[in-house]
Amino acid sequence: MSDPRYHINVFWSADDACWIADVPDLRPCSAHGDTPDEAILNIRDAVTGWLETAREHGFDIPEPRYRPAIYAAKFAA
Repeated sequence: MSDPRYHINVFWSADDACWIADVPDLRPCSAHGDTPDEAILNIRDAVTGWLETAREHGFDIPEPRYRPAIYAAKFAA
């Protein structure tokens, strides 16, 4: 199962004509879908695969660190 601690960005891509979901802490980990919900379901599978592959090959797995700028602004005040 994917790790729920990682932030997921979801956005519309006019170039690809679909919704994109990506996990900034796990480069390159992204997925797409016809709806935002579908993109999120697909990114959960992609995160699971990313983490499993990293573990199998002994790659470093980064700690979840990414936070959108809105959170940084909230705590800077």
